[in-house]
Amino acid sequence: MFDSTGTFQVVLNDEEQYSLWPVDRDLPAGWRADGTTGTQEDCLAHIDLVWTDMRPRSLRDRMASTR
Repeated sequence: MFDSTGTFQVVLNDEEQYSLWPVDRDLPAGWRADGTTGTQEDCLAHIDLVWTDMRPRSLRDRMASTR
């Protein structure tokens, strides 16, 4: 568990699923920063704005190819 009062960064994986991660910790394998940092609330607000389709990228791609 981490301290929710620290500074965070928004991260995403290859499936374009978002999360937040403490800036003072190394990112876990398979995740990359999107460039947004701030409070937990700031980062969650950013995720709410940019993560508009909760389906994994592979599913979105597969569904788009069947149209």
